[in-house]
Amino acid sequence: MRQRLIYLIKVYALTVILFMVAKVVFMWANHEEHVFSSGDVWDVISHGLSLDLSTALYALIVPFLISIGSIWTESRWLRRILCGYYTIIAIAFTLAFVADTSLYPFWGFKLNAVCLQYFDNPAEIGASVSGLYMAIRLLLIIIGAIAIWWMYFRIPMWDKKPSNKKLSVIGDLLLIPLFIIGIRGGIDESTTNIGQVYYSQEQFLNHSAVNPVFSFLYSLSHQMGDTSKYNYMEEEECEALVKGVFTTESTFSDTLLTTTRPNIAIILLESCGEEFASVMPRLQQLKKEGIYFSQCYGNSWRTDRGTVCTLSGYPSFPSLSVMKMPEKSRSLPSIARTLQQENYKTCFLYGGDINFTNMRSYLISTGWEKLTWKADYTAEEQSTAQWGVRDDITFQTLHDQISKADPTGRLLIGYSTLSSHEPWDVPTKELDDEVLNAFRYLDNCLGDFIDRMKSTAAWDNLLIVLVADHGINYKNINEQRPLERNHIPMLWLGGAVKGPRTVNILCNQTDICATLLGQMRLNHEDFRFSRDVLSKSYHYPTAVHNYNNAQLLIDSTGHILYDFDAKRFTVSNSKEPERMLRLNKAILQVTTKDLKER
Repeated sequence: MRQRLIYLIKVYALTVILFMVAKVVFMWANHEEHVFSSGDVWDVISHGLSLDLSTALYALIVPFLISIGSIWTESRWLRRILCGYYTIIAIAFTLAFVADTSLYPFWGFKLNAVCLQYFDNPAEIGASVSGLYMAIRLLLIIIGAIAIWWMYFRIPMWDKKPSNKKLSVIGDLLLIPLFIIGIRGGIDESTTNIGQVYYSQEQFLNHSAVNPVFSFLYSLSHQMGDTSKYNYMEEEECEALVKGVFTTESTFSDTLLTTTRPNIAIILLESCGEEFASVMPRLQQLKKEGIYFSQCYGNSWRTDRGTVCTLSGYPSFPSLSVMKMPEKSRSLPSIARTLQQENYKTCFLYGGDINFTNMRSYLISTGWEKLTWKADYTAEEQSTAQWGVRDDITFQTLHDQISKADPTGRLLIGYSTLSSHEPWDVPTKELDDEVLNAFRYLDNCLGDFIDRMKSTAAWDNLLIVLVADHGINYKNINEQRPLERNHIPMLWLGGAVKGPRTVNILCNQTDICATLLGQMRLNHEDFRFSRDVLSKSYHYPTAVHNYNNAQLLIDSTGHILYDFDAKRFTVSNSKEPERMLRLNKAILQVTTKDLKER
């Protein structure tokens, strides 16, 4: 029994040490974007230890069961099972460590099951980074897995059956409660959770303390279907709280357009947060020519989610993508479907793979009739960018589709740009910073497109809606500075616009549908979560943004960012934080309930 117990202790200790080392590597790999001291490293390790100890017990279950089986037999197949198990563990741990460290600079949160939603198309994932980047990560996974397997395999095992089998069985039975209590995190009502390791006002340090293996497993067990975790109050109270937030009618809506039936182009600018406005002079000039909504905020942090928010006026969610759920997305309201009923022809243009994240399914099922995408271009054009066809080429396609259409007819065209995205591969170089240079390129493409459209017959009856699909983390602008990180441009241009104007009203990109339909004097009651921000009924301006089980709420009193895993404010800059938190929870509860019932 003593040999088996020592073996289990060594395996357990090695697992905990691996988790600690992974934290140090994670912090070192992200040190360029985050400042911390050697004392912070120790704090991260010590505060994250409780989660590491609990997670390590999961990895110890199989060796524990094997040790019990060895009481009666010394068969080699038990050792072979352990060898195979350690191979699986080594690969799983290394994948988690490398993926967590590699994804964090892009996403700004710890590894979780959200990443699985984007693995349907590995080629599209690889388009965000270089081949060398992927090769280095693959090499690290191979080396790491071999090293971890070797360390486990080198731990000396027991060499004989115990002399007193009954005593060994009793001893093992006594260990079972320790496993249960350790995995659960104690005997209190609260169980092991991610929030227990949070200790700092600096979110990077909290994230560093979180065990990536636990984070992934925890989120995997809390995917869609477990909507009960967002049930915070009685339904009547919840509906009463959000009633004033989501007003769907247009009353005495201000008139911004010269016609109620313009041809419409909705352009989603990839990753184009307001943080990049300083390197986009053409966009800045266009703000003076059109209707600029100066307080618009993105609902989410990914293109698939931002696209649904914009085109369906439907909210995003902290841990799932509605576009990835065809059985849900096909029931959503849609600007395309609504305008189809007004005899509009609907087209959508994207230079990338339109099958990525189930985009094709969403677009077709919500009323977009003609789809133009990467496959419609030549092989040479398809290879002009990692993600597909670069923006200057697709902007030309957009120009041709609009200018060749009947200017007196009815056309709705959607278009997503793609060049302003990792790996920032654009054909021109005006700025040394590759990120800023990509947005300067987008700005040039946009400006050239507008200039050429102005000289066409289509311009007079054209409304162009420019909006970013989402913002991104850049340098020190991240979710800990949520107003800067998620502030996005929304601009209406074209001959159908009466004149330049700035609308200083707090809103979301989800409000585009109701606001546009209100200008067109069309009913938009199907768009339950989209508000006509120009209507007199819009009396409680708010904006919401969420990511990875956290949600930002902004109103006239300030803003809060609440982490539902940690059950704490990540950012609180409000005169009434508790009231805002109650409303924040009600919004999440009512929107999640709506999705579940679709």
